[in-house]
Amino acid sequence: MRPKVKRIVNENNDFQRVEVIKRNREKRTKYQEFFVEGVKSINYAIEYNWKIRSFLYSTERPLSDWAQGILAHSTADSHLELPLKLMEKLSDKEEETPELMAVVRMAENDLARIKVKEDLLVVVFDRPSSPGNLGTLIRSCEALKVDGLIVTGHAVDLYDPKTIRASMGTFFAVPTIRLPSHHELAPWFAQLRKEFADFQIIGSTAKADHLVEEVDFTRPTILLIGNETFGLSNSYKKICDDFCRIPMYGKITSFNVSCAASIVLYEIDRQRRKADTQEKRGK
Repeated sequence: MRPKVKRIVNENNDFQRVEVIKRNREKRTKYQEFFVEGVKSINYAIEYNWKIRSFLYSTERPLSDWAQGILAHSTADSHLELPLKLMEKLSDKEEETPELMAVVRMAENDLARIKVKEDLLVVVFDRPSSPGNLGTLIRSCEALKVDGLIVTGHAVDLYDPKTIRASMGTFFAVPTIRLPSHHELAPWFAQLRKEFADFQIIGSTAKADHLVEEVDFTRPTILLIGNETFGLSNSYKKICDDFCRIPMYGKITSFNVSCAASIVLYEIDRQRRKADTQEKRGK
């Protein structure tokens, strides 16, 4: 079925719904929809088969071949044609207003979205307070073969436009789950321990005894990352099998949380690549 085309000339109910979804977390949660703009983000959303509710665009300027192609093959419920001034009002872009914007359906908060396998690598980010940090970490997760990201506790909204923008669209590629606390993860962790004898939960903290390279990350691993200000909670510390830290030589006492997580993720990938190379040589 072709998308229904709606021509919007003023700030009517359709426009107001998009605008409130963009700026209001409670409304996003109520409608289970969120706002997206930018070429990379829209391309990722389509590539990874997210449900597009609406595409927004203006006919007051020519659309590129890219935009025309997306609209021609669209499976969205509706296409909203807006005056350019209303597109500009919705956009956060400081330069030219994007050709396309989208309203996308939220994904299920279901741990089954994370594929469980022998080289499992999942990041748990507890109580992130910055959409920029969360989006940056998602970007690193996509780049470094992380199977899933879990956000727990009182946290910044995963579907905040700032989070999605900071992820450079990789948000749509990394299965990301929101859960109230560590309690909801306990049964899943227990199941993973049954399935993998060498399964481990590693906490990242500047106070750890072991340097990051001293931990064996070739095993199925959950990496725990704490809040930007307070670090890992005591509840998470209690379930860790070990802790790791990054060596630091300056006077600063800590890294930015997304920077620190990215460093640890690179070390995990380095170890696993080295192990794969050694295994191939052994054969």
